[in-house]
Amino acid sequence: MNKSTVALTMALGVMAQQAMAEGFLDDSKATLKLRNYYINTDNRDSAAAKNANYTAEWGQGFQLEYQSGYTAGTVGFGVDAIGLLGVKLDSSTAKHGNPTGTLDGGTVFPSDGNQAADDFASLGLTAKAKISKTELKLGTLMPKLPVIQYNDGRLLPQTFQGGQITSNDIKDLTLTAGQISQVKGRNSSNNENLSISGANGSGNSNIGERSNKFYYAGADYKITKDLLVQYYYGELDQFYKQHFLGLVHNWAIGPGVLKSDLRVFHSTDDGANGNDAAYYTTGNYSGVASGKGPVDNNLYSGLFLYTVAGHTFGGGYQVSNGSSDFPWLNQGDGSSNYTITDMQIQKFGRAGERTWQARYSYDFSAIGFPGATAGLVYLRGDNIDTVATSGAVAGSGRSEWERDLTLAYVVPQGTFKGLGLMWKNAMWRNDIPGQRDQDENRVIVSYSIPLL
Repeated sequence: MNKSTVALTMALGVMAQQAMAEGFLDDSKATLKLRNYYINTDNRDSAAAKNANYTAEWGQGFQLEYQSGYTAGTVGFGVDAIGLLGVKLDSSTAKHGNPTGTLDGGTVFPSDGNQAADDFASLGLTAKAKISKTELKLGTLMPKLPVIQYNDGRLLPQTFQGGQITSNDIKDLTLTAGQISQVKGRNSSNNENLSISGANGSGNSNIGERSNKFYYAGADYKITKDLLVQYYYGELDQFYKQHFLGLVHNWAIGPGVLKSDLRVFHSTDDGANGNDAAYYTTGNYSGVASGKGPVDNNLYSGLFLYTVAGHTFGGGYQVSNGSSDFPWLNQGDGSSNYTITDMQIQKFGRAGERTWQARYSYDFSAIGFPGATAGLVYLRGDNIDTVATSGAVAGSGRSEWERDLTLAYVVPQGTFKGLGLMWKNAMWRNDIPGQRDQDENRVIVSYSIPLL
């Protein structure tokens, strides 16, 4: 190798190191999130053999997140990583929530037979590239969009596998598109394919019908700083197609601000869901042998919140029309959707259901106690018609209600700054055939440690 070649190689190496240092390394961030989580659920009335009457589990979660910066140049490259570890602190066969051992997991932990596993862990990696204000990510994703929402209601969060591109190159407009192939449940170390209620095998990934293709795309446009309009489309191959239109407006009225949140979903069947009973979903399908049928749902909702001097008063109404329940990505092991009625216990999106709600919350910083908050939500849904698995009418004009209470405190400063304490209590009552009333408590202690 001649001297000029050696010099060129050394120069390129130095330039590469500088490019990495300028963006990839210098802009890197790493955080260790700790979550100590306890939950108990009292399943009341008409005990079913496959479900425990009372479940209770306690664990410690570790969530290590790393986000690199981008290498210098027209196209920047980077990598993100998330490491998850859940450790059992207390559980038992009776309290795990999987007494027959037929499900993949219990309330918090995956199952080892009919007992909670001692621990579970996983690693997610995401490659990313950026040109101007357009970013592409491939690998582990945690989307929070109107047609796909990751769930973070247990010890560790749910994650998805796929690709997503997001562009902010046009002022006030965000464009998003992606494809998801698999999901990892909040109480699992394994990826599985995607499904919906009625076809998902009720939390057992070895039962039911699945798909490895969920497509989505949408736009968020800020007409003004106080007015946002949204359109999104989602499609789970062989199951359903869904259109979403949303509007969020903030209006200063007197000393406070009124937030209006309007949402419309239009969902129809796709592929096998239209004619194959194995792909059918839950709903009000009277006379159908399986008691299930194709996706057919229109959901309309409005939520209005007025905030003044630490107080937030609110109310909302939602209508679920059509033969099917509202559809969303749901593998039967814990999931979230983008409705104003996605509560601690229930979703309130059954076929034909009409739900009104009232909310109140208070931020105690208004009286000199920063970091302390409290919230109360009450929902009541009625006009629920259900059918049995034979297709015969099971219940007509039934109702349900839920009351959720949340008390939280985050240390605002000092040695324990950022330490969070939260208690969530919920009650659900109903007269729907085959459903059991529930009481639930969650106690969560959380803390984040910045490492980079």
